[in-house]
Amino acid sequence: MNLKPIGDRIIVKQDEAEETTAGGLVLANSNKEKPTSGEVLAVGEGKVNDKGEHLPMPVKVGDHVLYAKYGGTEVEVEGEKVVILRADDIYAIKG
Repeated sequence: MNLKPIGDRIIVKQDEAEETTAGGLVLANSNKEKPTSGEVLAVGEGKVNDKGEHLPMPVKVGDHVLYAKYGGTEVEVEGEKVVILRADDIYAIKG
């Protein structure tokens, strides 16, 4: 991928939207809920504190994360849809 996040930003490849409900109903494309999880593809260098030092990022490339439903910006890079998030938009790392 030819995109490098800056500061405390993270690039995430969204998981696929659910095709069926828990009850087994098949969802139409317009009714699918936007995924709020995905794999970290790239990580910025981190926030800068008052002393000019970069603070460590809470995630690394390859982590599978849960993030804010309306957080980030969706973009298409090299034919692939990704989300650019701030580190603060990450809620958890899936184990």
